Amino acid sequence: MHPDQTQSKKVLEEIQRPLNTKSTTVQWLNRQTRNVAEQRLWDIMVHNIQAYYNLIEYVGGLPHELRMVRLGSDVLPVYTQRDWAYYWQQADVIAYAETHFAKVGELARTLDVRLSMHPGQFTVLASDNPDIVDRSIEEFEYHTDVIRYMGYGRHFQDFKCNVHISGRNGPAGIKASLKRLSQEARNTITIENDENKWGIEHSLELADDLALVLDVHHHWCREGSYLQPTDDRYKRIVDSWRGVRPAMHYSYSRTEQLPEGYTHNTLPDKTALLEAGYKKGKLRAHSDWYPNNVVNDYALSFLPYTDIMCESKMKNLASIDLYKYSMEKKYELSKQDVRQKYSRAYDIA
Repeated sequence: MHPDQTQSKKVLEEIQRPLNTKSTTVQWLNRQTRNVAEQRLWDIMVHNIQAYYNLIEYVGGLPHELRMVRLGSDVLPVYTQRDWAYYWQQADVIAYAETHFAKVGELARTLDVRLSMHPGQFTVLASDNPDIVDRSIEEFEYHTDVIRYMGYGRHFQDFKCNVHISGRNGPAGIKASLKRLSQEARNTITIENDENKWGIEHSLELADDLALVLDVHHHWCREGSYLQPTDDRYKRIVDSWRGVRPAMHYSYSRTEQLPEGYTHNTLPDKTALLEAGYKKGKLRAHSDWYPNNVVNDYALSFLPYTDIMCESKMKNLASIDLYKYSMEKKYELSKQDVRQKYSRAYDIA
């Protein structure tokens, strides 16, 4: 999002267009002639790869602590759709994708921008429905193709591709799907705890198989407690990254859903809020900004161990505000070992 949100919607769209990806639908493509549809897919690919490049170039100019970005999943639309998957396997399309995605990856590595992707909610690797698992693996491997084109997936967690456990088969289902994923996919997959059925204790069953992401808001929504950096469970999460600096997701409940006292100076008490009539569903929703510095102090206490990824509705603007607050509070750490000693925050929503 552009820092000056006071400008007109039209002006903001013009400014942000080069950074935003485009997409299309199967329905639209099916209504066109084959030539028109294929040209549209080509134009979208060209624009979207350049948008990736532009976004990383922008993020690479920010303070080092903010050089993280979640890349949109629709960069190559309808990639796994049965009627259109053929398009992305054509030699000229692959050649263009390989050449230009490689430039994107090279730029990210040059500017030391940490990248991630997050397949959508219908990627359910632990489903008890074999057809859903098959489609989920296809979807995850699509993301892996993009990651591979950018020159990642070669080493454990050189790129983060995050999913939830989600499905009824739980950790056992994830373990079964891992065996069917490519090596690059296994190198990049991460699992985060969710706010419903599959909490930290379930994620930890996968600690020997992949890297785990702590989502502190999901944990609060599910357990009503604030996991501390000194907790043995968090130490196991850190260990799951095998020496790579971990990533953590940070958000809290929308402030307009909370009593006034919770907005700025109190750690929200889930039990008290539920007893006061607040609904679980509303408490799960992410806040626009980070006005509560007591909660911010809690999240920032993880900085010695992890990069912080901000899940907020105001996206990079909220991340920048959190960064400024961390600098004011002297949360910045020694620069001796940059990868291990500083935080990064970014929009993931």
